[in-house]
Amino acid sequence: MNPEQAGSGLDPVGGRWKQMGNDEKKARLNEEMKKMQRLPPNSSYASHRLRVLNKIHQLLSLQRTSSQDEELELLFSGLHI
Repeated sequence: MNPEQAGSGLDPVGGRWKQMGNDEKKARLNEEMKKMQRLPPNSSYASHRLRVLNKIHQLLSLQRTSSQDEELELLFSGLHI
């Protein structure tokens, strides 16, 4: 586990994500979106990360299938938030 993952409380496959409640997931997501919105608007990093965060937000808002649950877990674990 790298230091960034250790500080976030997540293991490499997003085990912490599975333990979070829906409210905590949304709070972490909103916090990360605010961070990205403070970055320069022409930042390709921020633009990409915001697209991923928006996809996670969309999936959180839906009644999900098991494949969508898997996609959501992979997206979240890849962000290390």
